Amino acid sequence: SIAAGAVSALGASTCCVLPLALVSIGVGGWWIVQLRALERFQWVFIALALAAFGYAFYRLYLRPVSCEAGTACATPATRRRQRIAFWATLISAKALILLPIVYGALAA
Repeated sequence: SIAAGAVSALGASTCCVLPLALVSIGVGGWWIVQLRALERFQWVFIALALAAFGYAFYRLYLRPVSCEAGTACATPATRRRQRIAFWATLISAKALILLPIVYGALAA
């Protein structure tokens, strides 16, 4: 669900951030302009990202998966790494989601 949230956040920023990132690394072409057509689906991607991160939070903090003793998921280090990955991905996704909205408000 963490990966689903990250992919959804990338989808939400496809109209604005992805073309800028592709042009910055030297990828260009007419097809990049066509990514603007995905702007109308931005709110769908945002809703999917919020749902995925909400589910990940639920599974990590509110109802953690029970693991058998001796398995990899039973160690505290694994749970800690999952939580660090969750928060790092959530912060990155939040930046990707908010960038087009903030940029649109500043440009207007």
